[in-house]
Amino acid sequence: MLASVIVPAYNSEKAITECIKAIRSQELSDGKIDFEIIAVDDGSTDGTAAAAEKAGAKVLRQQNAGPAKARNLGARNAKGVTLLFTDADCVPEKNWLREMLKPFADRDVVGVQGAYATRQRSLVARFVQLEIEERYERMQKHAQSLDWIGSYSAAYRAKDFFGAGGFDESFPKASGEDPELSYKLAKKGKKLVFNPSAVVYHTHPDTIWKYFRTKFYRAFYRIPLYSKHTDKIISDSYTTKSVKVQILAGYFGTAAMLMVPVLYLSGHAWVAGTVLSINTLLFIAGSATILKSAYFMSGKDLPVAAFSILMINVRTLAFMLGLPAGFIRHAKGALK
Repeated sequence: MLASVIVPAYNSEKAITECIKAIRSQELSDGKIDFEIIAVDDGSTDGTAAAAEKAGAKVLRQQNAGPAKARNLGARNAKGVTLLFTDADCVPEKNWLREMLKPFADRDVVGVQGAYATRQRSLVARFVQLEIEERYERMQKHAQSLDWIGSYSAAYRAKDFFGAGGFDESFPKASGEDPELSYKLAKKGKKLVFNPSAVVYHTHPDTIWKYFRTKFYRAFYRIPLYSKHTDKIISDSYTTKSVKVQILAGYFGTAAMLMVPVLYLSGHAWVAGTVLSINTLLFIAGSATILKSAYFMSGKDLPVAAFSILMINVRTLAFMLGLPAGFIRHAKGALK
């Protein structure tokens, strides 16, 4: 069998039917593609398994252990020489399967990243989509050194997937297990590519609070990810340097507000002045990166470009809180 499409799912009864039906309805204009669909029920308490089975997927079940373990279970039971992954809340375009498999015509390619799209009209969801598209631009610029594949639209040669150990099951949630696999493959010298034509539609966070929570936990779980791959703290092919500049400016600005009055009152005016100067430079650099993102978005959605000034600051705050929370949690775990 050529391909196996694996969909991990937890309490996804309402979404998974549309996902599975979209996969079954793929247009395979280049001829018949032999593929199977495997849904892995990650200990759901609703009717996820029944809905997936009714929609036409082979269903596997496990106790709740997270999507990494669910994907690995699906992969071990798959017949395909190519393993494709998407999420239960994603709806692939009709040409998704064909586009995901197309890059494997190059025998050096072992992994393919597809793309997100959304049909939502809320400002927050539209911002999220353009935020992702800005990162896609970075991925296209790093086409020869890609080291990031998100599992919402991913494909791997099965032998290379298993050769790298699959997804790291120590990640308990959707929290970094997909870039961790990408990092491992890239370090082995494997070729990963991005195909923006392999599109899945997704429901992004549509309120500021949902967006804040999502980004907080993204930052929270970056700590165990970066503890395994410290070389990626500085740079990878997905995370823009702008985000890191904004976080640094946020941390330093907060520290400066606390330090400067104390330094002045204790008679260290020159030190306080130095701190203020550095803070000013970082503030300018951070503001420049925000304006750069707003400019990128203005060419696609002007209202979202204006709204992005607020949302980027919300994102920075979420990261500033999530990173230390993740560090403390990780340190406690390491001490046990």
